[in-house]
Amino acid sequence: MRNESMLEKNPTEVVVLAGFLGAGKTTLLKRVLSWETTLKDTVVLVNEFGDVGIDGGLLGENGADMVELTSGCICCTLKVGLIQALADIASRIGPKRLFIETTGVADPFTIREILAEPSLRDKYRIKKIVTVLDADFWEAREIFGPIFENQLKAANLILLNKIDTVESGDVPRFLSEIHETIPESQIVPTIHCRIDPETFFSAPTSSPEDREAIIGMVNHFLPFKSGVALSASCGHAFGDEHAHDCPTCHPGEHHHNTDVVTGGYVSFSFQDHRPLDESLFNAFLRELPWEVFRVKGDVKFEDRHASINFVGGRGDLSECRSNNGTRLAFVGWNVEGDDILNRLKNCVRG
Repeated sequence: MRNESMLEKNPTEVVVLAGFLGAGKTTLLKRVLSWETTLKDTVVLVNEFGDVGIDGGLLGENGADMVELTSGCICCTLKVGLIQALADIASRIGPKRLFIETTGVADPFTIREILAEPSLRDKYRIKKIVTVLDADFWEAREIFGPIFENQLKAANLILLNKIDTVESGDVPRFLSEIHETIPESQIVPTIHCRIDPETFFSAPTSSPEDREAIIGMVNHFLPFKSGVALSASCGHAFGDEHAHDCPTCHPGEHHHNTDVVTGGYVSFSFQDHRPLDESLFNAFLRELPWEVFRVKGDVKFEDRHASINFVGGRGDLSECRSNNGTRLAFVGWNVEGDDILNRLKNCVRG
């Protein structure tokens, strides 16, 4: 148990899982919890809009401490109960991390306000709001009202889930429309909420006015290391016993190396020892199709090296000390990897 002074120095990191009814929040939470080998420092707060906490019974098998709030929504009828539960969690457990799975009718902005209450704001810090969006619901968004809209606007990361249930030609249009409507969010297309741990847990990027801000320099980044598993399209946990056979977990290291994974997901990679033209590379990033939702690696320019961590249309380009050439791994959905790699080759100098 941590005392009050420790809690002030080390507030619990909160990840809020939002999304309309049936979008796949519980599927996502179960997947996230399955990545961890130990959950002794994690608490899961599940809000069921009913008398029976079915989700809590299923999720408890993963070993995390469970707190269930039933018979109402934590944003309205259970607001006081949520404040009391959060205060109790902080004083009794003091976890490093708290997942809050909301009901399908909860407003994340209200949860943010609750966590900013004077009695709680020093004990908790929202790390990320992740909203699961059923792809079928996007075109019907106008009939779902302001809560549905707020669930998307509040999100740092939006999973456009169940893309296998809509026409494949609709997905690029949905991605483009969502990016245009909510440019501050990262958007990743998923099936059964399959996403890699690094993408899920990485800190949100800054809030750009437009897509060109992905080129802005920031202090935080996730360095690329040779041989690190990249599993954005398959959902394998790092160290998964099946991951070594997955082409997405271990993309190759050649100019043209495209592997089609189930469900239309594609992984490909690029490597070159020659420097890239930085202005051309910046233009290349700005012109990537929205279906390319993951780019990670090191880039060699003429006068410096940089690391890039690009997720769902947003990313960071940060200084690094690598002495190697350019090594980039890509993950996309229904994209022509060779076309993208050929465009990237045009950025190579000499």
